Formats: sequence, C-alpha cells, structure tokens
Amino acid sequence: MTVSTQGLEVSSGSRVLRGAVELLSSMRFAISLLTVICIASVIGTVLKQHEPVNNYINQFGPFWAEVFGAIDLYAVYSAWWFLLILAFLVTSTSLCIARNTPKIFTDLRTYKENIREQSLKAFHHRAEAALPEAPEAAARRIGQMLAGGGWKVRLQRRPAVNGASSVAGSDGAGWMVAAKTGGANKIGYLAAHSAIVLVCLGGLLDGDLIVRAQMWFNDKVPYTGGGLIADVSPRHRLSERNPTFRGNLLVAEGTQSSTAILSQADGILLQELPFAIELKKFIVEYYSTGMPKLFASDIVIHDKATGEKKEARVEVNHPANFKGIEIYQSSFDDGGSTVRLKAIPMKAATKPFEIEGVIGGSSQLTRGDSNEKLTLEYTSLRVINVENLSGPSGSGVDVRKVDLRETLGNHLGAGNKTTTAKLLRNVGPSITYKLRDAAGQAREFHNYMLPVDMGDGVPVFLLGSRESPSDPFRYLRAPADDQNSLDGFLRLRAALDDPALRDLAVRRYATRSVDPSRPELARQLTASASRALALFAGAEMVKGARTGGLQAIADFMEANVPEAERNRAGEVLIRILNGVLFELLEVSRDRAGLAALAPNEKLQGFMTQSVLALSDAQLYPAPMTFQLQDFKQVQASVFQVARAPGKTVVYLGCALLILGVFAMLYIRERRLWVWIAPAQGASGAASQATMALSTNRKTMDGDREFGQLKEKLMGTKDQST
Repeated sequence: MTVSTQGLEVSSGSRVLRGAVELLSSMRFAISLLTVICIASVIGTVLKQHEPVNNYINQFGPFWAEVFGAIDLYAVYSAWWFLLILAFLVTSTSLCIARNTPKIFTDLRTYKENIREQSLKAFHHRAEAALPEAPEAAARRIGQMLAGGGWKVRLQRRPAVNGASSVAGSDGAGWMVAAKTGGANKIGYLAAHSAIVLVCLGGLLDGDLIVRAQMWFNDKVPYTGGGLIADVSPRHRLSERNPTFRGNLLVAEGTQSSTAILSQADGILLQELPFAIELKKFIVEYYSTGMPKLFASDIVIHDKATGEKKEARVEVNHPANFKGIEIYQSSFDDGGSTVRLKAIPMKAATKPFEIEGVIGGSSQLTRGDSNEKLTLEYTSLRVINVENLSGPSGSGVDVRKVDLRETLGNHLGAGNKTTTAKLLRNVGPSITYKLRDAAGQAREFHNYMLPVDMGDGVPVFLLGSRESPSDPFRYLRAPADDQNSLDGFLRLRAALDDPALRDLAVRRYATRSVDPSRPELARQLTASASRALALFAGAEMVKGARTGGLQAIADFMEANVPEAERNRAGEVLIRILNGVLFELLEVSRDRAGLAALAPNEKLQGFMTQSVLALSDAQLYPAPMTFQLQDFKQVQASVFQVARAPGKTVVYLGCALLILGVFAMLYIRERRLWVWIAPAQGASGAASQATMALSTNRKTMDGDREFGQLKEKLMGTKDQST
C-alpha cells in the first residue's frame, strides 16, 4: 500500500467545500503547517520572549518594535495565530490518520495470495526453479521454513476445474505460498502521525489557550498598575482550580508567597496557589569564571487547606512537586538588600553625605542651590564580581590604551595560535544605581566598592556610567591613596577648586624650583604655573568655555602657541603642571594634618593616575558619585510554578514519535510469493516454482535477503532474471 498525499474526497456539497475538506485533510497541508510552526519556534527561540517593551525598542528601534509587537513576536507561543496553526495542524493530521488508518489495517490483514503467476514475473526480485517434490509437499515445506524465519504465511490451493483454475485470473492448478513480514513499518506511520497530534494537543493544553479562554469568557483582564499584590482586585486573579498555568514566583529569604505572576503581552495575571512557599535559605556556588555553578533553595511548602508543612530542596533540573504543581528553580535575585552609600562630590559645591536605601527602592535628593529634585534609584547589588584582569585595560575601558595592532594580532593568524591566558579574580562587591531628574531622564551608574589593581601597580576605584542600557559602561579611574581609600584623591580634587590653595601650591613650587637669587625667573615660573593650574582647574576661559582638564591646556596651546613650538612648549607645561599638582597634594595633606609622603615609584604612579582622573572628572555626568560603604545582603529565589496536565500527553507523543520514526526507518515491509505448479515435461522434476519478493525500499539488504531466500527455499543461486 502506498500512502497518498491527497485528502478526503467528499462527494456532496459545493465545490468550495469539497476543495476545503480535501486540502485540510491532505498530507501536503499538514506538512506546510508543520513548517510554519518550526519557523515560528525558531523565532521564539532566538528572540527573547516576554521582555519589557523598552528592551525591544532599544534593540530594534521604535518602528520595528511596534511592527513585531503587532504580530505578537514577543509572545510567539501564546499568539493567536500560533495557537490557530496548532489547532489546524491537529485537525489536518487527525484527518490524515482517519483517512489512512482503515487502509493500513486492511493491508496488514491481507496476504494478497490471489496474485497472478504472470504478475510475479514483473517484479524486480524474481526467480524460477525446478523442484523434485510434488507441489503440495513443496508448498508446505517452503511455508514451514518461512514461518520458522519469522514470516507470516498463508497457503492457497488452486485446483483446476475443467482444465482451468477455480481462482479467477489464475493460470492453472497449483499452490500459492504468500508470506509477509515487517508490518510494523506501517504501524510506525500511524505512531509518528499520532505523535504529532499528541504533542500539539499537549502544547495547547499547557499553553496560554486555557488562560486566554478565561480572559474571554470569565471576564479576566491583565493588570497594568502597581502597588501591593494584596490590593489587586479579583478580576485580575485566576483561581486555584485553574487546570493549567505556568508563572513565576519571587520569594525573599525569610518570607513566603502564594501568588504567582503570569506575564501577558499587555500586563500580568495573578495566579493563586493552593499553598505558600517559604524560602529558608538560598544557596549559590560559583565557578572561577564567576558563572553560577549551583543555585538551590531550601523551602517549606505550607498547605493552605490542611496546614501541612513540607520541607524540600529545589535545584536546577530537580523540581519539587506538591498537589500536581511542579516547583522549578528558575533564577535568583535580590530580595531587598539594604545598602549604605557615601556621596562623593565631583563638583566643588557638593557636600559629602551618607544615605541608606533598599535595593529596588529609591530616595529623593535635592541638587545644590538650584533645588533641583533628583531621584536615586537603587538598582542592584552584586557581592561577587569576577573580572578578567589579564590585559592592561581590565574591565574599566580606557580609550587611551586602544592598541589596534595588538587587537588584530589576537584575532588573525594561524589556527594553532593561542590568546593571552585569562587572569580571573573576584574584585569585590559593586552597586548599580540610577539618578533620575525631574523630567524623568535617567543615567545609570556602576561603582565598585574596593580598589582594583588593573595591572599597572596603581589600585583605582572604578566609577562607571552610561546613558542607556544598550551602551557599555565607561569608567572613571580614581586612584586609591596610601590608605586604599578615595580620601587622598578627593582632598586633591577639593584643593584644585580652591583659588587660595592653588596660589599657595604655585608659590611653593616656584620656591623649590628656582634659585632665590633669580627673582625674575621665579616670577615667570609662577605666572606659567598659575596659568597651567587655572586652565587645568577650569578657572579660565578657553575658546569661550571653561572646559578644564588636559583638554583646556590643549585648547590653550592651539590658540596661543605656534604650531612649530607646541610640542616643546607642551612638554614644559605638562612638567610644570605635574610639579604644581604634587605641591597641591602636599598642601591638602598639610591642611588635613597628615605627614608628607616620601617620593617613590608608588607616589609617582598615584600622581600620574590622579592627573588623568582629575582631567576626566571634568566630564563626569553627575555632581556626585555614590560609593558603597556597607550592605546587608538579602537574597531571593525565583521559582517557576507550573500545573501541566499536557506534559504526560507530550511525553506519550514523544515516545510514539521515537517508536514511529525508528519503525519507518529501520523496519522494511516485505512480501514474498512462491507459485508452485506441476512440472510439464521436465525429467526428474515434480514441480516448477516461481518466486517474487516485494519491499517498500530498494536496498542492498533487500538484494542480499532475496539471494538467501532463493538458496534456502529453492536451492538455486543462478536462475534469477
């Protein structure tokens, strides 16, 4: 039997209806739907699902983000068109099975023993031989041998009536041996197609179809507001008896929760659970790369109906089960850690202060004399930060150290070339926060708590900032002083903004650098040092602006020094600036009651990095930065809770699919006929046999098997034609 790709042919009804039924029940239509579902599944796998809309806008732009949202690409598996295609696929495949199943079972029951002798000679595998036995004895011998080899055999005697056979279409009296094996090949066809139906039904059961049905018929609508879960109205809640759902549940250490969140395209639905989950302890272990190696949750499940308590541990790929609901370890998050931050002034008018907050919360600030309102949003706390410190630049990007030749060399060349070994090290906790102005515009900042040695021997505090989540952080590197704190750099920064301290540092520099017997040289050096320090501090206008930093000195040189003399003059001016800044550092330490630092390589490195940091600080996008002083970490576990009745159906479908595919690929259906008739005029032979073999696939195994059957049944190797 050959499986047809045509659908059901209805004899009644209009032409359009007959064509629609034929198309819907055809195999070509089912294959087309399956192809569309595969493409949609690829999209759903590549494109992150159920992300905030702003993430898609940043990734694709406003236009395409709106287009993709209109066709539900952000929730492919619950999109109306995806569910509709699944429903059509189930219907089409079911009709294909219903159309072919009777034919397959009829074919499995028949031996086709009424085939004509002349038809056997048209087969590819055929042979003829003379047998010494009578036809009946030969037929029974061959039938027994085939039955012993696992074939199902039927013998048919065709007696001659008035010189002709009683069987219509036969060529004479004799015996027909009809045998078959490998019928499981066709059962594999039914199993594979039934598996598609079962998997799709399981997907529909465990998908959003039932939740959407409750939204359509039970007046349930997604919730788009904020506030406490307890204040959300029943219209946005699903019952504990909801037969199928899949949602997320965040539980902080020491707390419990019994309401899961089901994300929808236009909001959320709250799913009530018949139990509450209490998180006793969250456990996380890391690889040396900083990636999580294990995260698990020790939980207590509180049954609402009976008050029963059940302790369990939930790990990745090891869920807990309670009342038919699976509890999976999905992720982990901050559960409301408290942090204490110190506001570090980046401008002269800003005063230092300390502030406390909770991750996920915010605080209101007032900016200087302008009374501008700022909102400090505590975004995240990371206790462990494993960074690759093998390169000269580390994780804080310094654009001055971009080496194009080194970069190309690491990516080009022989295939056996290895790159520089990674130096992974935990650099300690970090805080991420946002500063939002009154207009709602926000900048994000990421600051490390401890100084980091980037490989040049000068520990620095990394103060990162970026304009949008799609941008990388750009880091200001503020050097740590001899006490591994920011105080030395901050004192130097404050002294740079004080005109009196700048003048004192200039006088001390001129006194130390010039012989007292040459007062005119001292006056010239004082003037040059004052000008350099004022430019660097941003106290003088250059090209109509107070830029400050090394950029101000470069602009001054460009405007006032001939091009031929700029290199030499620049070297002199930078040398003077470094000397005056060192004196300014000593002045700031004197005012703080600290002893002078001994000149050494470490102090030189501190001063070099201070010059770069003071220059970059002019461009820092906020009047202050916040350094993490202390924290109390509270971890939270993110669980996925699911009631999935379709899971068993899907597992059954997968088992049938495996069995069906293996049956179709590795089981060959074969049919064998041997026609045995009395010999006509052949001396020494009592009967003449004609054998033919039919198989659903032409393979070398079929050729080999036919040769073995010829030798075994007919005792011949060389009479095949």
